[in-house]
Order: sequence, then C-alpha cells, then structure tokens
Amino acid sequence: MYVASTKRLTNDGAKKMMTTAIDKAREANIAISVAIADAGGHLILLERMDGGRFHLVHSATTKAVSAASNKRPTSAKGAQAQPLDVAHALGLALAAGPERWTAMEGGCPVIVDGECIGGVGVSGGDWATDERIAREAVESIGASWRIDPK
Repeated sequence: MYVASTKRLTNDGAKKMMTTAIDKAREANIAISVAIADAGGHLILLERMDGGRFHLVHSATTKAVSAASNKRPTSAKGAQAQPLDVAHALGLALAAGPERWTAMEGGCPVIVDGECIGGVGVSGGDWATDERIAREAVESIGASWRIDPK
C-alpha cells in the first residue's frame, strides 16, 4: 500500500485534555503551562495559567513535542530506554535541536490503539506532579500514555 489510514488528535480532544490538566493544576494549587501537539509535533493548543512563569511555555511545548516524537513519557532515558547521565541528556537535546527533546518529566504521548497521535506537556509543578497531570490529561479522552498499557 502507498497510503495508510491514520488516527489524529482532534481539536475537541485537545481541548478536553487541556481542561483536565488545568483543573488538576487548580486542585494542586499550582500555576502551569500546558502544550498539546499532534503526532508530527505541531502545536494544537497552548495555555499558561495566571501566575505561570513565562519560561514554562517553552518547557511544556518541548515536553509535548518530545513525548510525541519518542512515543513515550519524557525522562532522562535514551532511545533504547537506557539511563542517561547529564552530558548525554544535554547532548541529545542539542542534537535534536531546540524545543525537540528534553529529559524533564511532564510530557506524555497520546496513544490510541497502539498509534501515537500526539503529546501533552505540562510544566510548573515538581516533576512528579507535572507527569501525573499529563497522564491524567491523556486518560481523560480514553487514550493511553503507554504503547503497551499493561
């Protein structure tokens, strides 16, 4: 076949994930930025809560793009899920280019039927909170943040 049928993240799906992330941040009493990208890493939605620091916009966007590209949550792990030291994590970020790869937690892919249709990036809390909010946002549309949800 020369043409494939693929799923895609809709604007309504992105809005639902955005609403969930903002609601969870309010419950945690933190101001975050949330970025939602499609499977190609193109931004669909971006929001910074009142009180959110301006650099969080860039962190959230990079997390969303990195999660969509790698098809796994962002972390300090390489392509084969091997742990990376600081030099290698920085090297990967520099090699991938600005706003394309990060070792910071808080980015989750959006997986539907084993296919990555986008990524969500959350920035503003501690790393565990950012990751939890991103996961909850993905799950709010019935998607998974893992290729194999076992």
